[in-house]
Amino acid sequence: MATAHPFQFIQYGVADGLATLAINRPPFNVLDIPTMGEINQALDACAADGSVKLLIITGVGEKAFSAGVEVADHTPDKVDQMIDVFHGIFRRLNKMPMPTIAAVNGAALGGGMELAIGCDMVVAAAGAKFGQPEIKLAVFPPIAAVLLPRLVPPARAMEILLGGENLTAEEGKAIGLVNRVFARETFAADVQAFVAPFLKLSRVALLSTRKALREANGKPFDAALNTVEDIYLKELMLTDDAKEGLSAFLEKRPPVWRNS
Repeated sequence: MATAHPFQFIQYGVADGLATLAINRPPFNVLDIPTMGEINQALDACAADGSVKLLIITGVGEKAFSAGVEVADHTPDKVDQMIDVFHGIFRRLNKMPMPTIAAVNGAALGGGMELAIGCDMVVAAAGAKFGQPEIKLAVFPPIAAVLLPRLVPPARAMEILLGGENLTAEEGKAIGLVNRVFARETFAADVQAFVAPFLKLSRVALLSTRKALREANGKPFDAALNTVEDIYLKELMLTDDAKEGLSAFLEKRPPVWRNS
């Protein structure tokens, strides 16, 4: 069953385990404070929804995923509020129980690129571009300064943030920033085909695996392994689906997930 939530600047709905959040301010899908506030509301709703297996974030239209945060919201009277609500998106994405995918249908620039790389995976339409042009305005992107060196070689992150030049979707894939590049003409269908295998899996397995990857990241090996062992033994192995998956394999039958 599909459920939709009323928003003014975004579209958000859930259908068959897939939540979709689309920035709805075409053609450039600029992120102003009210829009980012709605994104945070949708992320809160998604995190609390026990039916969601996967979240896709995208933009309405074909020109831009998002061209970034509204420049007018960087003025001294608004910048504190802007940073609070914008960084609130990433605090939520970091804690999101389910995996997240950015479906970049056009330009992802500035805060738009940060929103894309804040997700667990990125797929992009051929011809889409990524860039952090903030250095050209004599500022820097705080989220990208944290995330980008974790995703690409640090020297490449330096080049991107210090130079402010754009990357094509294909260049993003070559450095590991983008998982897949799909033809623009078939982008929507290709995104659905990409997510379909995930939606057939157990929700608790997806959430546990995502948690293990996130919580182990950056820790020394022993600490990381201890963290993952706890999630595996004390959480995942106690679930109905872990028992069902093992039983189904041994009994040579398809599993029937309870998502619990």
